[in-house]
Amino acid sequence: MRLLSKLLALVLALSLSAQPAMAQSVLRDAETEALLQDLADPLVEAAGLAPGNVDIVLLNDPSINAFVAGGQAIYIHSGLIHAADNANQVQGVIAHELGHITGGHIVRYGEGISDASNISILSLLLGVGAAVAGAGDAAMGVMMAGQRAALGKFLAFSRVQESSADAAGAQYLSTAGISGKGSLEFFGKLQNQAQRYGRDQSEEASFNQTHPLSAERITRLREDYVRDPAWERETDPALEARFQRVKAKLYGFLTPPDRTLVYYPESDQRVEAHYARAYAYHKEALIADALSETDALLAKDPNDPYFLELKGQVLLESGRPDEALPALRKATELSKNEPLIASILGHALIATEDQSNFEEAEQVLRAAVARDRLNPFAWYQLGVVYAARGDMPRARLASAEQQVMNRRYAEALRSAQVAEEGLPVGSPDWIRAQDISFQARAELERIRDRK
Repeated sequence: MRLLSKLLALVLALSLSAQPAMAQSVLRDAETEALLQDLADPLVEAAGLAPGNVDIVLLNDPSINAFVAGGQAIYIHSGLIHAADNANQVQGVIAHELGHITGGHIVRYGEGISDASNISILSLLLGVGAAVAGAGDAAMGVMMAGQRAALGKFLAFSRVQESSADAAGAQYLSTAGISGKGSLEFFGKLQNQAQRYGRDQSEEASFNQTHPLSAERITRLREDYVRDPAWERETDPALEARFQRVKAKLYGFLTPPDRTLVYYPESDQRVEAHYARAYAYHKEALIADALSETDALLAKDPNDPYFLELKGQVLLESGRPDEALPALRKATELSKNEPLIASILGHALIATEDQSNFEEAEQVLRAAVARDRLNPFAWYQLGVVYAARGDMPRARLASAEQQVMNRRYAEALRSAQVAEEGLPVGSPDWIRAQDISFQARAELERIRDRK
């Protein structure tokens, strides 16, 4: 029985190795999301998919990684953005991940696991037979050999998928007229990282990896990339400038302020340096310095909605919501009511504690969630407005919306049920409360069934 338990544990470990980690938090920023979508759209179209149907999701994770996890969504770690030198390198990564989507690789992982499991089961039967015959050591040997064979088969399957995604990504870059230089450069970065950490890069070591060695990938792809007409094509300078801004913005937001100020010293007067330092100073509660940096940005472009958003955010989060309103109103207008920016404006209007601002806050927030329902912050703020107005059924419905998005299913179910009882029967809000109740109840049952 102990032999069987060990085997099952090994099979389970093998199965879990194919599942991407989803514990990271999602980073949402209007400027970053717009950039990533613009980097991806020509590649998505080249892959034969509708641009609006592929989501690019940024995760707060310092490691250099990207993956797909079912559906048409590409997850990119913040560490990858920091590691990339230019926008073209990120496009190379996106093209590769699109290869996984169009190849149906996440769905097909089941095939790889199934084949590996078949070997595991066969080794189990042989091992049990040996154990029954009294050869305990031989039984363990047979079973462990079976596990090594099963793991090897799965790793080989994974490497084939990665190579397929590489080839598809190269084709999508070519079709979109985007150079493959960034793709090769990024594989070079991965190769250098592996060498720094002392990872074995020999041919024998490649058989124990889920991905082909970076050197192999570079060799295999270089010829196709170099002869492609897009090889010498430069990235659009405006797109590259946007990438450098976002990279600095994320660095300033995620990195300890002292490191940010070393990386972007006061002597650096580029836009991206002002951006990074503004976040560093804001995190240190050096509000005057943070506002000095945002004013330097606005001096370069007074109508940039993201510069205005940042100034409004600094003022709002330092307890000066009234002063934040002009910048946030203008940012919302210039961004054509971008939902994430509008959500901050709604929050600022509520934070003034001036009841005369609440009607505007409701309008702004309702428009924001109409365009982006997956915005728990906006739903929370909308719930505050409803509660202040005494509309408790809709306040509870707004709570249910943000609770179900945060996977607090028991709370979402209670909130939705209370909302349903107080809303007009048959109204859109009443129907939505029912939908959330069904969703939350189904998730709770699924969680119970897994235990």
